[in-house]
Amino acid sequence: MKSANASIIAGIVLISAGVLLLLDLLNVIESAAYVPMLIFAAIGAVFLSLFIRSPENWWAAIPGSVFLGLAAVIAASQFTDGGASASFLFLFMATGFAAVYLRQRGNWWAVIPSGVMLTLAVIVTLPQDLQGMPVAAVLFLGMAATFGVLSQVPVPDAGPAGRMKWPLIPATVLGVLGVLGVIFALQSTALLIAADILVLTFMILAGVGLLVYAYRALHGGHGKAHG
Repeated sequence: MKSANASIIAGIVLISAGVLLLLDLLNVIESAAYVPMLIFAAIGAVFLSLFIRSPENWWAAIPGSVFLGLAAVIAASQFTDGGASASFLFLFMATGFAAVYLRQRGNWWAVIPSGVMLTLAVIVTLPQDLQGMPVAAVLFLGMAATFGVLSQVPVPDAGPAGRMKWPLIPATVLGVLGVLGVIFALQSTALLIAADILVLTFMILAGVGLLVYAYRALHGGHGKAHG
């Protein structure tokens, strides 16, 4: 059965690739660029079928997602302007690692690369004017969210609580670094003026609040003394 399925997929790929190359050779359509996409998609489909066939084949989701992601990148670069086509590779890889965990919950480690790939998918879609510190901020915040999610993932060998506590440490550290990155990024843009206004407004309101508290405390004390 396995050899028959592999023969069917290989036959379809060979026929499709041959037709596309023949059409390109005859100048009917420029289809040679689609042949790598077809090959990558076919290889990814093979690994996907292995993944679906048995829970023991959880590993097949990783190479399958890579090949399907490469096929998606080629398709996106052919049918779109290609500005964010690389994000498809990271999105497919994030999905592949997530499938590894969902297939066998003992593979909690797959949550980490899944979050990393998802964060990279967001980073490559950022516009050029947000390079530098904003990229670092997104990376740190994405990693912090990844470890935060990992701390909530049920793990059979994690003790009575059933969840791991150590991911909260890197989540906190990375979260602080991400917030600092956002602050430094704001300092390099026009938003710094608005941030300064907010800080100064908060200082003024805090001062007014302290004066009101002192006024009430003094008059309250005099009232009790006269009473």
